[in-house]
Amino acid sequence: MARTNPILIMSVSILIRRVGQIASVAAALLLNGCSNAETPDVPRIPGGGYLTAEQMERVGQRIWQNECGGTVAGLTSWNSGEDFASLGIGHFIWYPAGRRGPFQESFPEMMKYLKMRRVPVAEWLLGACPWPNKAAFDADKNGARLTELRTLLARTTGQQTDFIYLRLMGVQGMDNQALGRFQALRKTPEGLFCLIDYVNFKGEGTNPKERYQGEGWGLVQVLQDMRGDTPKEFAEAAKRVLLRRVNNAPPERHEQRWLAGWHNRCDGYKAKL
Repeated sequence: MARTNPILIMSVSILIRRVGQIASVAAALLLNGCSNAETPDVPRIPGGGYLTAEQMERVGQRIWQNECGGTVAGLTSWNSGEDFASLGIGHFIWYPAGRRGPFQESFPEMMKYLKMRRVPVAEWLLGACPWPNKAAFDADKNGARLTELRTLLARTTGQQTDFIYLRLMGVQGMDNQALGRFQALRKTPEGLFCLIDYVNFKGEGTNPKERYQGEGWGLVQVLQDMRGDTPKEFAEAAKRVLLRRVNNAPPERHEQRWLAGWHNRCDGYKAKL
């Protein structure tokens, strides 16, 4: 396979950020030499490593297991102590109207992506979250809207996986050392899974609002903290970064309660895809 021009990669990344998800898909199609209007069945990282359709399916299943326990019921959640709903295999964040927090909202963009992929999406799913809080959300657990949403999310796990993959394509802000580790990881299925899952799990690490005491916990921070370029070292670096996040977190968030589960998830990066 011919090597992709690094200038083109940089241009595509900027395009993804500025124009949004439609540009993301168009860029992916361009880089894969694909004229189909749909996202390719075998998504590829520009310039190198790729996942087969079967491996991409396993990526989606593992993300679903990590975030929702692999259950349909887990596709629509509102965690205690949070002021947003967590939806889909990636637990994409959806804020109620008039509310914003430090964490990046991803559910509306994911819905736009599904619609662009020609998946029928109800209009009420394209605005703000209609439930003002967890109590209202839980009370509507078996209502028509959440039932409709779970049905949609359960039948679009592949498209949701592609959406997460495209988010990875747009990561910026890596220094040369972090970029080198990124490039090494993407060459194996297990390394790619680390990158895809973590960017969904804790974000890119480039949002200045996603900081405690000035320190982030996203993909860029993990790559910078690595002491090698293997999935095992990625897992260990991620655990260090997440421990630092918990130690820096406001006490009222009680983030220590999540640390063991987060570390178990990171240890899964050491396993075969």
